[in-house]
Amino acid sequence: MSLRRVVVTGIGALTPIGNTADEFWQGLSNGVSGAAHITGFDPENFKTKFACEVKNFVATDYLDRKEARKMDPFTQYAMVTAEEAFQNSGLDLDKIDLDRAGVIWGSGIGGISTFQNEVENFVNNDRKPRFNPFFIPKMISDISAGYISIKYGFRGPNFVTVSACASATNAIIDSLNYIRLGHMDIAITGGSEASVNEAGLGGFNAMKALSERNDSPETASRPFDKERDGFVLGEGSAALILEEYEHAKARGAKIYAELIGGGMSADAHHITAPHPEGLGAMNVMKNAIRDANIKPEDVDYINVHGTSTPLGDAGEAKAILKVFGEHAYNLNISSTKSMTGHLLGAAGAIEAAACIMAINHGVVPPTINHFTDDDTIDPRLNFTFNKAQKRDINVAVSNTFGFGGHNTSIIFRKLEE
Repeated sequence: MSLRRVVVTGIGALTPIGNTADEFWQGLSNGVSGAAHITGFDPENFKTKFACEVKNFVATDYLDRKEARKMDPFTQYAMVTAEEAFQNSGLDLDKIDLDRAGVIWGSGIGGISTFQNEVENFVNNDRKPRFNPFFIPKMISDISAGYISIKYGFRGPNFVTVSACASATNAIIDSLNYIRLGHMDIAITGGSEASVNEAGLGGFNAMKALSERNDSPETASRPFDKERDGFVLGEGSAALILEEYEHAKARGAKIYAELIGGGMSADAHHITAPHPEGLGAMNVMKNAIRDANIKPEDVDYINVHGTSTPLGDAGEAKAILKVFGEHAYNLNISSTKSMTGHLLGAAGAIEAAACIMAINHGVVPPTINHFTDDDTIDPRLNFTFNKAQKRDINVAVSNTFGFGGHNTSIIFRKLEE
């Protein structure tokens, strides 16, 4: 069957290095680190005392006070970025078929702050069951998509994907498929996460997943560096408006890029560790390239998962070499997590936005904080270390991998009429 084309017509972002899409891009292209000492709570008793927090965000600047109180921060972030993307797209609710417009969102954890607060209140009040009536709606991951659909009246497909750090990319892939198969014309998609709290920090510390470079938070996220010691916890959100190409063209929409394919795979190896030879990462990139109907040689830039963990970075580098062969040395590769930290279930959304903006600006954002080469990683690979590089980017790949061995990859292309 003939698949319909899918394009990006709107972008919104709320990140540790910028509270709008434009600010986010400025932070990326200038190599700004979003890591700093945690301000949302006292981290003194934790092994890691820093994170990439969203800065200067006041929910009531964007949302009605009563509504904001009913939302966990991850939903607040989702609402803010969905509105920015919607406004950026120029969509007119009076001129679209709301039955063919949907919301597919991603979040790996959902309302962990709400859950923590309610349990603390229960214990601190002599275990008397005085729970907030909005406890469950605030906590559940799918409520973000529900709120967005209610705001805009979108009556098409509506759900949230949960696949750990691959969640937002899974949501984007599902949106791509629903549109190109003809089930809807417009999707608000992306992801949000708000896990910089005691439970989130403590849980990842217990797994020994986080960097403990407390003396230098801004240089702690070091993807592909020999001295990398774990990822930096991040928070935030990004939203995309995806639209069927003819629908977007008919209304004269600005088109940022075409979403041409997506792939999924499983490591089937370990609950937290990646496959040591990058098998799942290799398969997911191959699947995405096949789905996009392009050749490996067509790819210019890869925004890698690149979390700054010893095993993950090495495995992904191996996978790139296996998929792209000699062309791997012609690629620009970068990990924007070196700047934003790891936004968990929202990572794929902000990294998709990074790819789209890289295509539009002809600039590859850097992998900052590179100090020492890792002799286990091929030095001929261009990881765009420390400084952005100008490049005409026609095709960009975004990889996201999650605990449980979930792998996702999506491919954007500069629009071809």
